[in-house]
Amino acid sequence: MSTFAAAVLFTGVLAYAVLGGADFGAGFWDLTAGGAGRGRRPRHLVDESLAPVWEANHVWLVFCLVMLWTGFPTAFAAITTTLYIPLGLAALGIVARGAGFAFRKVLVRTDQQRLAGAAFAISSVLAPFMLGTVVGGIASGRVPADGHGDPITSWVNPTSLLGGTLAVLTCAFVAAVFLTAEARRRDDVELEAWFQRRSQVVAGVTGAVALAGIAVLRADSPRLFDALLTRGLPLVLLSAASGLAALLLVRRLAPRLVQGLAVLAVAAIIAGWGTAQYPYLLVPHTTISEAAAPAATLWSLTIVAALALVIVVPSMVLLFVLAQRGSLESH
Repeated sequence: MSTFAAAVLFTGVLAYAVLGGADFGAGFWDLTAGGAGRGRRPRHLVDESLAPVWEANHVWLVFCLVMLWTGFPTAFAAITTTLYIPLGLAALGIVARGAGFAFRKVLVRTDQQRLAGAAFAISSVLAPFMLGTVVGGIASGRVPADGHGDPITSWVNPTSLLGGTLAVLTCAFVAAVFLTAEARRRDDVELEAWFQRRSQVVAGVTGAVALAGIAVLRADSPRLFDALLTRGLPLVLLSAASGLAALLLVRRLAPRLVQGLAVLAVAAIIAGWGTAQYPYLLVPHTTISEAAAPAATLWSLTIVAALALVIVVPSMVLLFVLAQRGSLESH
């Protein structure tokens, strides 16, 4: 039962990494679009793409938190008492990002619009970076089973910094592919080429960082390194192949197929990390079964989670379908 609950939790992590990651990545391109004149059209497409599903993807973050603190309370306590700094900064980034995105649409003064836009864009990089450092701290074994680990070195270390950097780059890649497809759907050739070039650049940078990360993991997290090169290797290769296919076939395939390849690339690498870490929830201190709540709690949690998914998933699918069809657009 504990393994099933962990699988449900991990499914929520996958959903947030892909869907929330695309939202964060859109903010990255907002940040790097250039000055007011040069960046006006890319930022407008970001606004038009995000507005219909604004912050909806954070439902998966809430889902993961509820699953973790209810189903695995000791692990939740260990993580939050050790990694409270990056978790707090990530939460601050999520709040500031949402506020900036909302207020820059209603503010009148140019300086206020710029301040709100900067809050949205910078927070879109801060939040995934901090969440990536949290994953790195857990995966590299820097969260002790009883919690209260070192509040600095638990996330300021080579593996965590690698995780944060890859999180930002991955979000930027997914968003660039999604926005390329969105520009193509709108028959905007110029913007399609703009985002396609950037998807290729960020893909190359991500690949270079990932290759350099091999040496980082080998020196700093040998257990994770060995697991990724053994049972996690097929998923790592699938991620690389999917990302490469999305880049090479972006002009030849339908936009939804390209988006699907980008999603598969991200999901596969996240699944590779989960496979490499299994059966530990806190590497190498606590296994999933050791951290699990009593069976009665897990059964109740599973029933509630199933009911929540029955409500949330169809609603999210309907939201995305309507957004893709342009039914939610307003002028």
